[in-house]
Amino acid sequence: MIDLLLDLWGFMKARKKFWLAPIILLMLLLGVLIVLSQGSAVAPFIYTLF
Repeated sequence: MIDLLLDLWGFMKARKKFWLAPIILLMLLLGVLIVLSQGSAVAPFIYTLF
């Protein structure tokens, strides 16, 4: 996983595509939120957001 992040950072640095960083960070945070809320009582409320 660390290698993937380092490769993405190297790509963004070499190609000057730093605008991708917030998009990737947002996608990671949403993924973590969905995974952590799978078995909790707030899951139905999170799913209504999407």
